[in-house]
Amino acid sequence: MASVNTNAGAMVALQNLNKTNSQLQTVQNRINTGLAVSSAKDNGGIYAIAQNMRAEVGGLRAVTNSLDLAVSTVDVALAAGDAISDLLIEMKEKALAASDVSLDSASRTALDEDFKALRDQISTIVENAEFNGTNLIDGSSSGGISALANAKGTNTINVADEDMSLSGTILGLSSGTDIATQSDAAAAVTAIESALTNLNSALSRLGTGSKSLEIHKTFVSKLSDSLEKGIGNLVDADLAKESARLQSLQVKQQLGIQALSIANSAPSTVLGFFR
Repeated sequence: MASVNTNAGAMVALQNLNKTNSQLQTVQNRINTGLAVSSAKDNGGIYAIAQNMRAEVGGLRAVTNSLDLAVSTVDVALAAGDAISDLLIEMKEKALAASDVSLDSASRTALDEDFKALRDQISTIVENAEFNGTNLIDGSSSGGISALANAKGTNTINVADEDMSLSGTILGLSSGTDIATQSDAAAAVTAIESALTNLNSALSRLGTGSKSLEIHKTFVSKLSDSLEKGIGNLVDADLAKESARLQSLQVKQQLGIQALSIANSAPSTVLGFFR
């Protein structure tokens, strides 16, 4: 039936053209964003999974920052402990020399001055072994330092503090320790040897804690990379395929416009019936 009121051909052509335009818009959006699933309307299930994984990655970034902070704090403590160990070795050398009964008073006095300077330097090092307000070796950080271990914040890695101050639990030296006499020097040698033994144990514990933090930091980095790769597998667009599809849809769009133009001109043939 020929009719000017209803053009079925134009309706079909328009439906096909609208469908092509919709597909073209989707492809252009994928090319613009690089994502096959950029919002929930693209694929609600995949989008929800990807968002959960993105939250996990964000949490792991916080874990990494926490681990970095803890590692730096422990490394500062280790550096200070190494310096204290060197000072104790020098102090033992001075004390051993001063314990010689044949030493004259002038030499003993000079050794004592050097000894006390080294002793006081330990206190200076301990007071300044601080990172971001935390000092693991001055006895002020009760319980040590904790770092986040997972993105939920339910697990932590702890490194205990070590009191390396002169009168602390590690060194056990008095702030007034000197080698002014032969007997004082002999006692100082014994005390320093004990302090060195305790200090080496403390440094070993700190080193183990620092290694644990570094190992977990490496694991968190690999886990984060794996999650990001998984997100990409879920939502990233294959741009090579989308580019080919874009060209195909552009041709279909032009053909659809041509088909609609032909369909729209069909009612004009009715005029031939009245000539």
